[in-house]
Amino acid sequence: MDRLTPVPPAPPLRASFLRLFTVQASWNYDRLLGVGMGVAEEPLLRALKNDSADGAAYRAAVARGARFFNAHPYLCGLAVGATARAEYEGAPPEEVERLRTALCGPLGALGDRLVWAGWLPLLSTAAVAAVALGARWWAAVVFLLVYNAGHVALRWWALRAGWAAGTGVASALRHPVLQRPLAFIVPAMAFVAGVCLPLAAGWLVRPFPLELAVAGAAVAAAAVTLLRWLPGRIRSLWLGLAAVALGMVGGWLWR
Repeated sequence: MDRLTPVPPAPPLRASFLRLFTVQASWNYDRLLGVGMGVAEEPLLRALKNDSADGAAYRAAVARGARFFNAHPYLCGLAVGATARAEYEGAPPEEVERLRTALCGPLGALGDRLVWAGWLPLLSTAAVAAVALGARWWAAVVFLLVYNAGHVALRWWALRAGWAAGTGVASALRHPVLQRPLAFIVPAMAFVAGVCLPLAAGWLVRPFPLELAVAGAAVAAAAVTLLRWLPGRIRSLWLGLAAVALGMVGGWLWR
């Protein structure tokens, strides 16, 4: 049966949007984000209960929504909206499954580049640089406000764009909202990180005598050399713990 249903009113979209913030709460090795996706999609599928007396279409759609899925958590709303719209329009179950599977890779790669390799390190290194230049607690507050405003807006856009596109969700992946930031956010992150590194290093070593600063730089250089020359045999965690222990012993002796 063809179910050409209009866009749902705001309350189901808002309910689905709020549930997207818990999409990782039920993460497991079997379905990864799948259960959280099903929970987030459920409000958009409730009208399917009217298709039959026993609500079979609704139950089947919710069950499909909770199957295996893995993507970036900030963009998974695109899949939630698209698959829910496909269910409303009467797409065959196998087409809905193919749609979910096809979205995993692009949403994961795009989200990683946009957020984990761009937005988050850009703002965090900018905050560290601000602290090194004299900012205090307000640098952390600004970081939290700007970062969260960005990812909340991205989640909301993704959900609405996915519902509007349905099975034509590939057009949403090419939307300027996602593609334009990629052209400058990663280079901007690299530039800010390059500015931040010497500022943060200078700020951290400023309270120490020159001898201790040189010793710390030597330890760091030795650790990087070991990691480079002995990959897989030396772990960064153990090197970090060893450096902390060395610093504690050095501090005690210096005292």
